[in-house]
Amino acid sequence: MNKKTWTAAVVTLALGLSGGYWLANHIGGKPSPTASSSESPGKEKPLYYRNPMNPKITSPVPAKDEMGMDYIPVYADQQKQRVPGTVRIDPTVVQDIGVRTATATRETISHDITTMGRIAYDEQLLTRLHPKVKGWIDKLFVSETGSRVKKNTMLLALYSPELVTSEQEYLLALKNADTLKKSPFPDVRRGAEELVRSSRQRLELLDVPAHQMRTINKTRKVIKNLHIHSPFPGIVVHIGIREGEYVTPKTELYRIADLSKVWVYADIYEYELPWVHMGDKTEMHLDALPGRTFHGKITYIYPYLDPKTRTNKVRIEFDNPAMVLKPDMFANVQIRTDRRKTLVIPTEAIIRTGKTSRVFVEIGPGRFEPRDIKAGISDHGKTELLSGVREGETVVTSSQFLIDSESSLNEATAKMTAPKKKSPIKMGQPATTPAGMNMRGMKMGDTGKETSHE
Repeated sequence: MNKKTWTAAVVTLALGLSGGYWLANHIGGKPSPTASSSESPGKEKPLYYRNPMNPKITSPVPAKDEMGMDYIPVYADQQKQRVPGTVRIDPTVVQDIGVRTATATRETISHDITTMGRIAYDEQLLTRLHPKVKGWIDKLFVSETGSRVKKNTMLLALYSPELVTSEQEYLLALKNADTLKKSPFPDVRRGAEELVRSSRQRLELLDVPAHQMRTINKTRKVIKNLHIHSPFPGIVVHIGIREGEYVTPKTELYRIADLSKVWVYADIYEYELPWVHMGDKTEMHLDALPGRTFHGKITYIYPYLDPKTRTNKVRIEFDNPAMVLKPDMFANVQIRTDRRKTLVIPTEAIIRTGKTSRVFVEIGPGRFEPRDIKAGISDHGKTELLSGVREGETVVTSSQFLIDSESSLNEATAKMTAPKKKSPIKMGQPATTPAGMNMRGMKMGDTGKETSHE
C-alpha cells in the first residue's frame, strides 16, 4: 500500500467515528456519564465547585486542590439563600462530624450563690451612751467589758453641779406651788403650776430616771448623783470611763450591743448581681458550730462596689437567741436566689466572638442558619435567651465550630460574587479610570487635550 492510500484510509476512519458519535447523541440518546462525574441520579446537580481554601477559585467539574482536598459543590439554593452564611451539609456528613442539636424551651432556672460572710453587730441594736451634762464619775456599777446587762440595769452614778442646780430649781418650784395653790387668783396658781412642769421637764430631758424623780418628789431633797441605766438588754462591748474621771457630753461612757440579732456581710461578684434580690433566703454554716445551719434573708444590697475587690456587699439578717453567733466570725453563706421561667438553650451551643454571640439554627434537613443572639444569665449549663431564637427552634450544640468555619467561607464568597454598584457619572464630566484615563483609553495631558495611550 502506498503513502497516499494509507492517508486516505486514516481520514475515512476518523470521519466514520465522528459520524457515529453524532448519531448516538442525536438519535440514540445521551452519552453515559463519565467516570469523573460525582453526581448520582436523584440528587440536585451543583452549579459549580469551589476551592475549599480560596473561594475565588471555582471549577465547573469536580476537582482537587494542591493539597488533595476535594472542591466543595455549590448548589442553587445556596445561591438564592436570604441569610448570608447559611450552610447546607449532606445528612451523611452531618452524622459523620457528630452534629447534635437541642430545642429552645422555656424552663425554670435558678442560681445558688456560695460566698464568704462576716458576722457583725446589728447597727440598729447598738447603742453608744453619752452624758448630757458635765461632771465626774462617782461610781461604776458595771466595770467589765463583756458584761451582760438587762434593760434598765444601773450602769454608773454621775455627779454634776448643773444637775444639782436644776434639782434645786425644781424643789423651789414645788414649794412655791404648794404655797400658792390656795391663792384666790387663778393666774397666780396657773403660773406656779407651769413653773413646776417646766422645771420637771428640764430634769427629764437631762435623763434623770423615773425612780430618782419619785425620790425627789417624796423627800423634797437634792440627789447628788445621777444614775444612768441601760436602754435595752445586751453585752457591754466598750467602757470609755473609770471612777473619778471628768466627763463631758463628748465622752462615750458605754457601748452596748444587743446580740439577739446579728448582721452578716457577704461579697457578691458583679456577674452574680442580676440574681440577687431583697428578701432572698440564705443558709449559713460556721466552722465553730459544725453540723448547725442558720437561716436568714437579705435585708439590704449596698448601692456601690468595693474598688479593691470589685465585689458588691449585701447584708443578711439572722436571729441569734442563744447568743452563739459572735461578731467577726467568718461563715460560709449560700444564697438561694429567685427562680425564673425563661427561654433557654444549652450554653455549649453559643459561639462567642467577642462583641457578639451567635448560634446555628437548623432550618431544614442539613441546612443551618447563623443567628446573632442576645444572651442573658447562665446556670447549670443553660443560658437565657433574650432575642435571636424563638421557642421550639432547634440549635446546634456540637460541631458548630466546623459549621461556623464553612458559614464564614460562604458569607465571604457571597460578598465577593455580589455585583458591585457602579457609581453614577455626572453629566458634562468625562468618565475617567483611577489611572486618569478616559473610557476611550486616551490619557489626559497637562493641557486637558486627549493623547494616545499606547
